[in-house]
Amino acid sequence: MWIYILIAILILIILSVIVIYHDTHNFVVRRYDVYSDKIEGDYTFALLSDLHGYVYGNNNDRLIEAVTRENPDAVLCAGDMFTGHKIKGEIRYQAGFHVLTELAGEFPVYMANGNHEHKIKTYTVEFGNLYSRYRSGLQKAGVVVLENDSVDIQGTNIRITGLELKHDYFRKVIKLEMEKGYVDKTVGHSSKNKFQVLIAHNPQYFDEYADWGADLTVSGHVHGGIIRLPLLGGVISPAIALFPKYDGGKFTKDGKTMILSRGLGTHSIHVRMFNPGEVDIIRVHSVNK
Repeated sequence: MWIYILIAILILIILSVIVIYHDTHNFVVRRYDVYSDKIEGDYTFALLSDLHGYVYGNNNDRLIEAVTRENPDAVLCAGDMFTGHKIKGEIRYQAGFHVLTELAGEFPVYMANGNHEHKIKTYTVEFGNLYSRYRSGLQKAGVVVLENDSVDIQGTNIRITGLELKHDYFRKVIKLEMEKGYVDKTVGHSSKNKFQVLIAHNPQYFDEYADWGADLTVSGHVHGGIIRLPLLGGVISPAIALFPKYDGGKFTKDGKTMILSRGLGTHSIHVRMFNPGEVDIIRVHSVNK
């Protein structure tokens, strides 16, 4: 009897290891549809988030080719393309930098910072002018870096705003309540007439983003909950919250939408289970079509 139990446990362990290895080293393409009466025709975004220095294929050619095949109208990046921890004395930002600059040669690319970019930007004693050099290189390649500012996409009725939250809004265990009007104070008023896109790394504050006026919010940060269980969803967030409300996918509030990427890489806990990395394709459709 015990031998069969031990064999079953061993099989489960082996299968778990196989799934973890597969999901930690592969990504999928997920598709979402959003509808609005503020645009004419359709517009397609590819969303990338939380690469954390991962490399898919030779120099991330698998990832770049996957986005290129979709031929989006623009690429959105929700931050954390590298990890803000030194490995052998340096920040390994090159993989994410290469992905964004290569895609910028083919498509308009708009990005906002995650907490890891914000970290090296803020702690200049430790990291020097690395962030300034990183941002300058991106901008030189054509990437539009949105640090609490906005840009209109020419030829469309779409406005993109990048929100960079303070470090306190990423604290562990206990969520910091967002002060009333914080988004307005930080990035200015939303556009009521244009289709307002908000790139905001932390999805915990979706209610505040929707109330601000974001027709479409794109976020990351949660990594899909690291391990995903049937019916229960993601198990744990980077804020050490069990079964987070926002773990990945599409969420709506009062006609506003958030697409939450499950991200592409990992950090600290290098595990994904039933939760491969993902590229998100968001098609915004005109309801007048």
